[in-house]
Amino acid sequence: MIFKNRLVMFLKRQCCFCGAGFLFAAIAFTGVATAQAGSSQPDVRISLDQAEQMALAHNRTLRADLMLISESKANEITAGLRPNPVFDTDAQFIPFFSPSNLNSDYMDNSAQFDAGLSYKFELYGKRKARIQSARAATVVTSSIISNDERQLRYQVATQFINVLYAESKLRFAEQDLATFDKSLSISQKQYQAGSISHGNLLKLQLQRLLFQTDVTSAQVAVVQAKDNLRQLVGFDSVPQNYDVIGKLEAPQPKLGLMDMEADALKSRPDLQAARQLILQSQSQLHLAKADAHPDLGTTVDYTHLAGNNDLSAFATIGIPIFNRNQGNIAKASAQITQAQEQERAAEQLVLTQVRSAYARQQSALQVVDLYESGYLKEAQQSLSISQYAYLRGDTSLLNFLDAERSYRTVELNYRQALATAMLSEQRLEESIGMSVPSGKVH
Repeated sequence: MIFKNRLVMFLKRQCCFCGAGFLFAAIAFTGVATAQAGSSQPDVRISLDQAEQMALAHNRTLRADLMLISESKANEITAGLRPNPVFDTDAQFIPFFSPSNLNSDYMDNSAQFDAGLSYKFELYGKRKARIQSARAATVVTSSIISNDERQLRYQVATQFINVLYAESKLRFAEQDLATFDKSLSISQKQYQAGSISHGNLLKLQLQRLLFQTDVTSAQVAVVQAKDNLRQLVGFDSVPQNYDVIGKLEAPQPKLGLMDMEADALKSRPDLQAARQLILQSQSQLHLAKADAHPDLGTTVDYTHLAGNNDLSAFATIGIPIFNRNQGNIAKASAQITQAQEQERAAEQLVLTQVRSAYARQQSALQVVDLYESGYLKEAQQSLSISQYAYLRGDTSLLNFLDAERSYRTVELNYRQALATAMLSEQRLEESIGMSVPSGKVH
């Protein structure tokens, strides 16, 4: 009897000790709930496709990168520019220090006047080679930006799924809290009827703090996940009070691994950029060889001297004896070899990423199947049986709380498995560079 009284007093002290923690959690929960109640229903609801399109249109980092294409096209204009003609003129033998001789007769017979027009003709297709090299650089830049878009889509999809996962955990935490409150209400009535001890009732009341904390933590996680997604799609795209459309669900199996590898080798923009870099390097070599040949300089001069008007024509061209642009030609040749090695490395990286993503997806789907094949149902049944037995007094409180803990663990792990499967799906699509149609697994 003495031991029982001491146990009751100990539980009361523990209850008082945890009262402060419970109060803080309740205040936090009330604050979040008040904020959500004040915001009422979300103003905008967006799907994953809409989020991706918003990100492509409004993401500041991507918009800055798009300027690289404009810069590259400006380089095309520069590459196509022709040399400007050069006009020169001079006046000689002007009697500046003998003003008395400054008359029309002296100027016509003794002074000399020249006016000339010079122009350099680019030979051996230099201008065409420059334009081709600049256009090749634009193609490479466009593929690099497409690869940035591919990675941005994956980031948006990841954050979108994180929002779905956080909201799913919040709904479960609220549902779990409501279910536990029903059990707690019944237990309070049992205590009043003398069916259970005060110590067991205190344990249940303290256990409620964990459920309350789960709800508060889940609410914070939802806010953080939505803020991260909003940063990617652009703060101007959606209001602060927005929500997403969708739910956690296991994706359908995709096409076979060999088909995915073939699609990735055709559609990955970073691999396309590596291949296009070879063409750009080849155009640079062609330009370097063209620059090895000299250009033709021409000049036409008009001269007035001793009363005579003369017209002269000049032509100059360099003799490529020492400088034949050997260094740039060798550099361009080395860049071609380098680009070819980079292409092979990019192909191997693409295949490795596809195989790794495919393996992760298959593993994630298997984990989801394990839960859906029976573990979820068994955990629910175990909780229902333990709850019914406890309320009837046929089992102990520890058994009931253990069943409750197991059920919560299984449910949360199942939701995490669904989120992992969806993330693995997005990783697989990102590794391929396109959305993959569903099909039978080979």
